[in-house]
Amino acid sequence: MWDVLTGECLHTLQGDTDWVNSLTFSPDGKILACAGFDLIIKVWDVSLGKLIKTLEGHIYEICSLAFSPDGKMLASGSDDETIKLWNIATGKCVHTFEGHLNRVHTVAFSSDGNMLASGSRDLTVRLWDINSKECIHILEGHINSIRSVAFSPDGKTLGSYSMDETTKLWDIKTGKCLKTLERDRPYENMNITGVTGLTEVEKSTLKALGAVEDN
Repeated sequence: MWDVLTGECLHTLQGDTDWVNSLTFSPDGKILACAGFDLIIKVWDVSLGKLIKTLEGHIYEICSLAFSPDGKMLASGSDDETIKLWNIATGKCVHTFEGHLNRVHTVAFSSDGNMLASGSRDLTVRLWDINSKECIHILEGHINSIRSVAFSPDGKTLGSYSMDETTKLWDIKTGKCLKTLERDRPYENMNITGVTGLTEVEKSTLKALGAVEDN
């Protein structure tokens, strides 16, 4: 952990035995959670740099973490296709959300803590009611893996970003897609096959902006 003002390293947190995929601070900044390929969520006291809890239960790598707004709960999404909800005080898993058909890349709580969103490689976003533990909406429309989800501050809209290079905005109440945001692709379908003088980097950039090249 680093002091952003001085650039000084405050603590080196050791204990993970494989890659770390995700880390997140609690809302009050006192706790840091991290997890990854070793299947274990580690919960650290930030001021002391001390490991205070380990949370175990996932059977494949952990991809994403999110604290509830009150800092009492932690959600974890995994390659085992589940989302687990953990009580930070006890270190116990209080519920496992099931339904996704592939890895869960991203999780996020609503600002009031009553809903949890999850995005998966199965191309869906799911909305879960934290109190009833029920899935209240399955949001479909992306054509590639969903990598990030986020609630609007008023909790009425959810944003989802996908590897299909679009961001979709969803109405939380109805589950309907309100808008699809796409980046500009000024070279859409421009064929650059046989064009000379382009470096591989330049070709990659043009393709990202819509250009195509025949194999």
